[in-house]
Amino acid sequence: MANILVVDDEMGIRELLSEILGDEGHVVATAENAQQARELRSGSVPDLVLLDIWMPDTDGVTLLKEWQRDGLLTMPVIMMSGHATIDTAVEATRIGALNFLEKPIALQKLLKAVQQGLSHSREPARPVSYIRPTVTANTDSIDHHSSPPSSYAPPSASDTLHHGHGMAIAPAYAPIADNASNISFDLPLREARDAFERAYFEYHLVRENGSMTRVAERTGLERTHLYRKLKQLGVEPGKLSKKSI
Repeated sequence: MANILVVDDEMGIRELLSEILGDEGHVVATAENAQQARELRSGSVPDLVLLDIWMPDTDGVTLLKEWQRDGLLTMPVIMMSGHATIDTAVEATRIGALNFLEKPIALQKLLKAVQQGLSHSREPARPVSYIRPTVTANTDSIDHHSSPPSSYAPPSASDTLHHGHGMAIAPAYAPIADNASNISFDLPLREARDAFERAYFEYHLVRENGSMTRVAERTGLERTHLYRKLKQLGVEPGKLSKKSI
């Protein structure tokens, strides 16, 4: 587990990266601008920083220069941007950035870059008081899943970018108990989680007779997140009905 700071002015990107990295076992803090990033860095040293280049107050390259100038660039920094030029990426690398990721960021590239960044950590990990934020928004650039609220007890959501491995599960109309009983414990953890989530959402859709409003309330997700989640899992609400239970 590592402490990772995500700095990006887009709420959806911050929350999406927080959720993905959180599912990988990391503790994530977020900053929506350079000033918040400065404050977080002054209070602790993260194991890794994901830093957006284009931000409204101070751009990421300028912030990187500040950290280098002030002797605060003691952690690996990975730059992110959807509009940066090669020259910008080269400059960031020259200043001290470890890597550069172009948006939209592919999941495997993100995880690989994070793993490489943590392996190059310049200082031992230090405990910090980061609190993982609750996901309330999303983007289309990377597939994702939503974090349940703190009172929510079922297993954590899987990384939905790893779905679609040809795994067979119970018919969509079966109750969750029947679906869950068909989940093999020999599957990789993420695939088993996907299977459980399909069964879980199918159960609630059948129970609530396809009402997305009631299912959103039951599962603790916003309707927008629920629609995206079902699409990612391949669950079709229209094919489920209460009489199927």
